[in-house]
Amino acid sequence: MGQSMQDLLTFTLLLARETGELIVRERASAPLTRNYKGGNELVTQADLKADKLICERLTVAFPDHAILSEESSPQLQEVWNLSEPVWIIDPIDGTVNYAHGHNQSAVSIAYCESGQITLGVVYNPFTNEMFHAVAGEGAYLNNTPIEVAGETELNRAIIATGFPYVKDDIATMVERVGRVLTHCADIRRLGSAALDICWLAVGRLDGYYESLSLWDFAAARLIALEAGATCGHFSEVPVGIDPQFHASDLLIANPVLYPKLRELLSKNEE
Repeated sequence: MGQSMQDLLTFTLLLARETGELIVRERASAPLTRNYKGGNELVTQADLKADKLICERLTVAFPDHAILSEESSPQLQEVWNLSEPVWIIDPIDGTVNYAHGHNQSAVSIAYCESGQITLGVVYNPFTNEMFHAVAGEGAYLNNTPIEVAGETELNRAIIATGFPYVKDDIATMVERVGRVLTHCADIRRLGSAALDICWLAVGRLDGYYESLSLWDFAAARLIALEAGATCGHFSEVPVGIDPQFHASDLLIANPVLYPKLRELLSKNEE
């Protein structure tokens, strides 16, 4: 295609903004239809319309590229095995927030080429905050450079997390939350993984952990990395999986807090 990374970034920023305008209009203009994938995961007509818009724009602009989308192609998970470029999208990250009138929701779009995520955009249209990063070029909020906070002490750190729709392992998660509350300053559960990670990138949070799906964090993880965060996991990554795509037990923090949080989250309760 001969597209430069700057061309791809410009395209993605415009697409994220157009999609954000759509989801704002949808919530303001009509009652949201609510359905539940798998019996418990909320999806609205705005999710589907936003997904359709993004996929149509990508297909027209880049017909040879693959698309991994939460709503229309969730089965396409092993992106590291794809030879063609792939877009990883979540049309509304934070659907429950969105459907309940909260403003902590975002459009998330990442671009992966040759097995590396090289571009990430996360846009909250309700606050007009556009986070973006290109690999090796830093992270930005509304075109202003951002970096992670410098907190070094666990007992002063604000940690964010989230919880899955399926509560099979809730006892383990609650026990882990107890550990974090005991050793850290406080905990936040804001309802959008992409924005949690971007908030960490801009210094509003000090650490983040959760098990997710790839579309939840692909763009935001790059933004956090480019803002100076360490991104990894508090459990071992299975052999054969590229760590940048591994979705379980994700952990992100600044380089000083990261090993402290990893030890805290991975140890058994004494």
